[in-house]
Amino acid sequence: MAVSTNKAASLAAKVFSFKMTACIVLGFSSGLPLYVLITLLTAYLRTQEVSLKEIGFFSLLMIPYNWKFIWSPFLDRYSLLSLGRRRSWIALSQLLLILCIGLTGFFDVRSSLGIVAFLALSTAFVSATQDIAVDALRREILSDGELGLGNSLFVNAYRIAGLVPGGISLILAQYLEWNKVFMITALCLLPGLIFTFMLKEPLCRTAPRTLRAAVVEPWREFIQRRGFKHALLILAFVFFYKLGDSMATALATPFYIDLGYDLVTIGVVAKNVGLWSMVAGGLFGGVLMLKIGINKALWIFGVGQMITIMAFWYLARSGQGGIPSLWLFSFAVGAEALGSGMGTVAFVSFIASTTNPSFTATQFALLTSLSALPRTFCNAATGLIVEAVGWEHFFLLCTLLALPGMLMLLKVAPVFKTDREVPQKNKKCRN
Repeated sequence: MAVSTNKAASLAAKVFSFKMTACIVLGFSSGLPLYVLITLLTAYLRTQEVSLKEIGFFSLLMIPYNWKFIWSPFLDRYSLLSLGRRRSWIALSQLLLILCIGLTGFFDVRSSLGIVAFLALSTAFVSATQDIAVDALRREILSDGELGLGNSLFVNAYRIAGLVPGGISLILAQYLEWNKVFMITALCLLPGLIFTFMLKEPLCRTAPRTLRAAVVEPWREFIQRRGFKHALLILAFVFFYKLGDSMATALATPFYIDLGYDLVTIGVVAKNVGLWSMVAGGLFGGVLMLKIGINKALWIFGVGQMITIMAFWYLARSGQGGIPSLWLFSFAVGAEALGSGMGTVAFVSFIASTTNPSFTATQFALLTSLSALPRTFCNAATGLIVEAVGWEHFFLLCTLLALPGMLMLLKVAPVFKTDREVPQKNKKCRN
């Protein structure tokens, strides 16, 4: 009994440590700007009678998230505001995000659409910059054994942040003017800014001394670590591991509508059961990874992620005889979200473990940008595939597309080998 109590106390100490609190607070600060662009801004544009065609073009303003690795070397090389390499960029980004988001509602989109578009692009660029710095700091303050739990808390806080611009802010818009709504939403970043000043800057004795070194050395180190072929294998794995899961959910809402569910049902089930199942999967996966490590988690959670896609296949098959029951709908959405949440935590932890703390910003930005490519390009073809083969065969295809990433685990993350990707001798950053 005493042993179990000590283990529980040790686990609680890890979960509620200052480093884990940092993952939660900074995860919220990273997620909120993205959901402002996805939900709050589009709602604002539509209520101001901006055409759907013009709103569609605003999605192009998200490009900075896919190309953030281009300017990431600047964050590895330079520090600002005398706060250190990581905290200075995070604090500056948060200040600029408060300014950009707060100003958005003060412009009439019918006469100043260009200014609103500029502020949206600026928000995306600064938000992507904050992500670079936060990802790097998180990698540097967490030990290898803490990556699973830390990334779990970060990812879940990132998702929960969407409840502010996608829920609270939209409710406020029913009663307040839009300029006040955007300002209140922007001020939700203040806790993250305050917490940034409370953080201790990680010390790195091998930080790049020149901009050229910051650009060249991350690539050289990544390739020379285990060879060119292994580097390509890691890049391919990053692309394929979440491909099937990403494509399966790309057209989730149209899929639910085709099954016959009304928008209220979709909103309640998808936004509540789906969100909280994903959060639960992420938290459970993060805690479990404290015991089993990243490599085993990639295998176990990857299989679970692949199997739960089949819940959508069964839902589509059941829809042939009429609208499936609400319980089946909830189960399918919850199961897929649970598997996706666990798979995402293991995946993000793997990416973090693959980066060298000397070049965290650049290597992390490169890998996360690559992981976002399926959402940007492959998901664009999902509509054509569904029209050609139907929903059932589409979800079977998504399940099959998860296999290449799983097979690559044989080389990338052998289940019985150590999780450590970066040799310990190269890890010269410390708290």
